[in-house]
Amino acid sequence: MFVMRLIVLDHECMELQQLRYVVAVAETKSFTRAAERCLVVQSALSHQIARLERELGGRLFDRTSRRVRLTAAGEAFLPAARRCLEAAERAVADVAAALGEVRGRLTLGVIPTVAAVDLPAALKEFHTRYPQVRVQLRLGSSPNLVEQVKQGDLDLAFLGLPATAEPRGVRVHELTRDRHVAVVAPDHPLAGEAEVGLRRLASEVFVDFPAGSAGRTQSDLAFEAAGTDREVALEVGAVDIMVRLVQQGLGVAMLPSEFVPQLTGVATVPVSDAPQRVEYLVWSRSDPRPAATAFLRLLDVPVDTPPARD
Repeated sequence: MFVMRLIVLDHECMELQQLRYVVAVAETKSFTRAAERCLVVQSALSHQIARLERELGGRLFDRTSRRVRLTAAGEAFLPAARRCLEAAERAVADVAAALGEVRGRLTLGVIPTVAAVDLPAALKEFHTRYPQVRVQLRLGSSPNLVEQVKQGDLDLAFLGLPATAEPRGVRVHELTRDRHVAVVAPDHPLAGEAEVGLRRLASEVFVDFPAGSAGRTQSDLAFEAAGTDREVALEVGAVDIMVRLVQQGLGVAMLPSEFVPQLTGVATVPVSDAPQRVEYLVWSRSDPRPAATAFLRLLDVPVDTPPARD
């Protein structure tokens, strides 16, 4: 197996390790933390970056005693450095795959309320099968995760979108469809109801996701279609905090029915005219990396799914 180590730059050689150091400093905004991440002493990291700056003919970072930030040259250099590292990593992973071994990196994006897949169990099985793969998990909103997949920052992403929306510009596999239910405190007057409508719920104070997020939009559109409005007094991005606020009686929430069995200390009530949510798994239009292909196959998802429309 070979490893790409050098990139020829005129008469000089730019090492991939130097690129890793630049990316680490840019992301941590600190030479000290970057050195810790790269498992080297700070003096060695600083020396290699200074050497690279001499080869390039310009400074990549402005350094003061209080902060480190990219220069204009550094801003221009960083995307290319990331692409070079990605290409090198992909080359190594492809060679390993050709030899029958799955290794490299798998980066997954996940919404807070993913329910169609038992993700911890799937990741445990994946790690058992492919221990050489480094898995990175990122939490985010569905629109942002789609963009990260398009940009190549994520291999795969689990989304939740209103039934009226659909991911664009990526490969799409529908996982499940379900409806929202009302989530209330155990002593709330609605806790014992067999069913509730949106017009009745509109009189309650709500805890919900931030305005503009896919999770919030589903509920907003449903209340609009019902011809009513509601008060969202508390906006939070984390479901665990949302549930704790509901437990304290500070508001009610609406969450996907397949997700709420994971919750404790709250009561759920079916909503007669609740919005429908669709969960998707999406990945790039280009060929997925070997680790991403292996994860798709573990979930029995067809790898050659046609890409969605732009």
